[in-house]
Amino acid sequence: MSSRLINWFKLSSPYSFFPVAGRLIPWFWALTLLFGLAGLYVGFFVAPTDATQGDSYRIIFLHVPASWMSMFIYIVMAFWAGMGMAFNTRLSSMWALSLAPTGALMAFLSLWTGALWGKPTWGTWWVWDARLTSELILLFLYLGFMALHAAIDEPRRADRAAAVLALVGVVNVPIIYFSVKWWNTLHQGSSVSMTKAPSMAQTMLWGMLLMALCFWMYSIAAALIRLRAIILEREAHTDWVLRLPEATA
Repeated sequence: MSSRLINWFKLSSPYSFFPVAGRLIPWFWALTLLFGLAGLYVGFFVAPTDATQGDSYRIIFLHVPASWMSMFIYIVMAFWAGMGMAFNTRLSSMWALSLAPTGALMAFLSLWTGALWGKPTWGTWWVWDARLTSELILLFLYLGFMALHAAIDEPRRADRAAAVLALVGVVNVPIIYFSVKWWNTLHQGSSVSMTKAPSMAQTMLWGMLLMALCFWMYSIAAALIRLRAIILEREAHTDWVLRLPEATA
């Protein structure tokens, strides 16, 4: 048992994790493709037409998973940023920085697909709805995290400053999730809940969950690629990086 723990702790080193990340990336890309094709097929060809919204509702298979991932990635990013600040672990801060662009992409996709869905449903591209506004704030938090980190030259100082912003911004995630319950908004309530049965057809649910898995696998693959680039940049002075083909190419 103790030897297994030691092996896991070894992966907290950039030197040890770098090759592992390289081996994992192709698998996560393959899973992204697999779940994506399955989810798009179920969502656009198998799931029935909605009785109220017609086929325009099918944007849900992109909108909802992107919204879920935008919130989930932020929590994970803030966790790693906080771990890096509290324990001064280099890889934790690198993880946080590698997740931020993908989280920002998911927040943007959530807002963009929401606008496409809102036009035929509400008759307008945008309203200052509580959930839409708090999701927009989430996008700004991602952009602020990256901008603040880039504005500070010394990496460790940049990690700590960005971590403070990330941890403060966590309060926005429950606001996004509970906004439709706390305020009277145009945005519909959650169709999927952990406390009650889903209020949608089974095929719709399967299509949405498959796309959520696709976005999840994509997020991990993209973060791992970015993490390896960050490791190479920050560890450029070390002997093990200088010996790598990637560093000398």
